[in-house]
Amino acid sequence: MSGNLIIRNASELVTVSGFEAKRGPAMSDLTIIPDGSVVIEQGIITRVGPTADVLSGLDQARFTIVDAGGKAVLPGFVDAHTHFVFGGYRAEEFSFRLRGMSYMEIMQGGGGIASTVEATRGATEEELVVSGRRRLDRMLTFGVTTVEGKSGYGLDLETEIKQLRVMKKLDGCHHVDIVPTFLGAHTVPTDYKGDPGAYIDYIDREVLPEIGRLRLAEFCDVFCEAGVFDLAQSRRLLECARSFGLGVKLHADELTRLGGAELAADLAAVSADHLLHASEDGIARMAAQGVIAVLLPATAFSLKEPYAAARSMIDHGCAVALATDFNPGSCFTESIPLIFALATLYMGMTPEEALTACTLNGAAALGRAKSVGSLDVGKQGDAVILEFPSHLFIPYHIGVNCVEKVIKRGEVVFDAATEPPEKGG
Repeated sequence: MSGNLIIRNASELVTVSGFEAKRGPAMSDLTIIPDGSVVIEQGIITRVGPTADVLSGLDQARFTIVDAGGKAVLPGFVDAHTHFVFGGYRAEEFSFRLRGMSYMEIMQGGGGIASTVEATRGATEEELVVSGRRRLDRMLTFGVTTVEGKSGYGLDLETEIKQLRVMKKLDGCHHVDIVPTFLGAHTVPTDYKGDPGAYIDYIDREVLPEIGRLRLAEFCDVFCEAGVFDLAQSRRLLECARSFGLGVKLHADELTRLGGAELAADLAAVSADHLLHASEDGIARMAAQGVIAVLLPATAFSLKEPYAAARSMIDHGCAVALATDFNPGSCFTESIPLIFALATLYMGMTPEEALTACTLNGAAALGRAKSVGSLDVGKQGDAVILEFPSHLFIPYHIGVNCVEKVIKRGEVVFDAATEPPEKGG
């Protein structure tokens, strides 16, 4: 596997060029090159531009050649918020919601996250590796080349570490790169019911030191929400996590306007996610501090909640990313096309903004903007080839996957025309 590959003659080469998150109007700048080509050597992009210029004087015999005539070429998608390592499923809860029960009502009745915690605690590490690999395979078919994975279905030291170990194993054997996030404060476990502060004490005292010692996570997240963890508890946890070298993120203002966006700004968090009920002041403060707004439209769709105010956020100068929030409860989907459709049809985003949000800004939300998320010289050779001539077909072909090939580090790792994705790296 040399990682030497040329993608040539693309009808449009969409580079989304940049090495940091794009904010506000800059999110519309995709840098589209008609009849474009990309050269990847040993897994790294070395040339990008019009085909005639890129291929001039190049010894093509050293390369695998992929002809993209009549097709659009884009950076690999970055799914910056998922919970893909878990045991069990919650299909019955979906039907409960269809009958009128709310997400919080199900959670307070012992279902929701607690149900998945029980199943994940009971699953072996190997079982979680097998199911996680299968989910990554499916993500790859949608063009996802980098994904964030959150723990949070253990709520104890042993199972949280088990989830993070599974991600590390999968990162070592699968084509999709995995960025691990510790989400031990996903909800209050039953043995701390009624005392979330004591549970935060437990995480700070016993769990975070071990997470830091083992270097199993890059970020720490918290479900900052009414009835879960309040602002003071969330701040205390994230400040402790930062002392162990973890970047900080928040599930913020998802179900109520608690002030999570403001807290994210105060902490200069890498990202605040969900934000369905974020205040205008909170969004303005996030923009001023460079906090990335990671929006999860499929979750709002699934829960029948109002969508996050993406248009307002962009107009305030925020960097907006989009992600699936793939999880067994509130959003059981890996579908990137669904995310594009919801963002463009219901959240006021243009196709160009949505593409930036699913590539470069998603990479920035994971601290990866300098290495992935765009087709720039020096970055990892991760690309997607569509079956259609333009990126506009992603939202236009509503909810249908139009990814034909996926390239990872200069190797074709998925080809819809010939075979299913390989089972791992």
